Amino acid sequence: MRTVSGPTDHVVVVGAGLSGLAAALHLLGAGRSVTVVERDAAPGGRAGRLDMGGYRVDTGPTVLTMPHLADDAFAAVGDSLHRRVELVPLHPAYRARFADGSHVDVHTEGDAMEAEVRRFAGPAEAEGYRRLRNWLERLYRAQMRRFIDTNFDSPFQLLHPDLARLAALGGFGRLDSQIARFLSDPRLRRVFSFQALYAGVTPARALAAYAVIAYMDTVAGVWFPKGGMHALPRAMADAAAGAGGRFRWSAEVSGLEQSAGRVRAVRLASGERIPCDAVVLTPDLPVVHRLLGRAPRRPVRLRHSPSAVILHAGTDRTWPELAHHTISFGGAWERTFDELTRTGQVMSDPSLLITRPTTHDPSLAPEGKHLHYVLAPCPNTTTGPAATTWRDLGPRYRDSLLAELENRGLHGFEESIDSELLVTPVDWTAQGHAAGTPFSLSHTFAQTGPFRPRNLVRGLDNVVLAGCGTTPGVGVPTVLVSGKLAAARIAGSRRVTGAPRRPVMEGQNR
Repeated sequence: MRTVSGPTDHVVVVGAGLSGLAAALHLLGAGRSVTVVERDAAPGGRAGRLDMGGYRVDTGPTVLTMPHLADDAFAAVGDSLHRRVELVPLHPAYRARFADGSHVDVHTEGDAMEAEVRRFAGPAEAEGYRRLRNWLERLYRAQMRRFIDTNFDSPFQLLHPDLARLAALGGFGRLDSQIARFLSDPRLRRVFSFQALYAGVTPARALAAYAVIAYMDTVAGVWFPKGGMHALPRAMADAAAGAGGRFRWSAEVSGLEQSAGRVRAVRLASGERIPCDAVVLTPDLPVVHRLLGRAPRRPVRLRHSPSAVILHAGTDRTWPELAHHTISFGGAWERTFDELTRTGQVMSDPSLLITRPTTHDPSLAPEGKHLHYVLAPCPNTTTGPAATTWRDLGPRYRDSLLAELENRGLHGFEESIDSELLVTPVDWTAQGHAAGTPFSLSHTFAQTGPFRPRNLVRGLDNVVLAGCGTTPGVGVPTVLVSGKLAAARIAGSRRVTGAPRRPVMEGQNR
């Protein structure tokens, strides 16, 4: 593994999101002096927090899987995730509701899910689920250490027996056709393939290897941190500060002083200069390229994932048919993916993620109130409407979204709202996210593994990247890994050895 050359005693980490905080903790654990520079007044990055009329709103991810990856970062400084954050295992992990009025609760414990599939679709599908679960577990074991939790220096690193194992499992086939080998019910197929959107591709085009995301969601377990998802970066920042890390809040980075192939200092918009021996850059790639003064050449232009419209709604009531996480599938399927990724239209029959964090933490809302997060995927601003178009389109889409919720049984949703915030691609663009999407680069084959933008910067000996635009990719688990991989590039730390482990926590069925 290639590492940063020269001295690495003092490292500046730009960005206090999950990847930057993970990098900081691993670097501190390796004996480095670390300064984290963050433009906002608090940690979190995409996993931020805002106050909305007394509602405490997570601005980013709402689903926590693979928490042991976060615990690895805490453990680097002798701390523990479980000491700092109360995690509640979700049972069910999701509730899936379909256009025909049926629903299935997605359990991560095998026996419970087999019984639910039998109730929902009969014994043949229950047997298919068991075989699917076994396949997902084998797929995860074949991928995690060799293709996800690793620093790539060359595509030739793919030439390993694990690649043959992955191929033998069908990992290079198409996701939807591989899922169909186990399940014939189209509703259940959706439950185990919609996760491809997390990777920015449709199930019909995604490599079956991305079923590893379904493993995280439907086998390894889903948790909720008390205090909301923002409790995780807040705890990571506290742990880093406790281990000697320094934080500069509300500090905008304006440039990098470069000489003789190294960054010598980070410059702030205030005019201050922070000398450094190495730098970890975690912003979106366009911001990174601006700071570096150049973008690397690629034979094919980068492709970005679809974006999302999010409605944060504080309400004076809720609906018992909602679980903590509810996926409300529309009747259409292939057509809506085509709209998202090819024709650039907002979904004509959307599938929605509805999260109600007050299910497990009523303190996130005023007494007697409820908080709902409604996410509707939409095209990014390269494929679909421009960011400026969303200024006018946004309010109209909000009205159509509320009408759709009403049609799907959440009667009186609009009338119950006493505080709300609509987030559209114009807002993601304003935050510096390329193509108006918070989900960064899609995981096409040409943007996966060693073909994804590297976390080492050609021509600069002491700059490393972390975050969803680089290795290994998009999502809470992977950005935590990206921070560890960035730290390894600097400190020379070896990757954790041994079999990939699953989180085993109080309250989880084994």
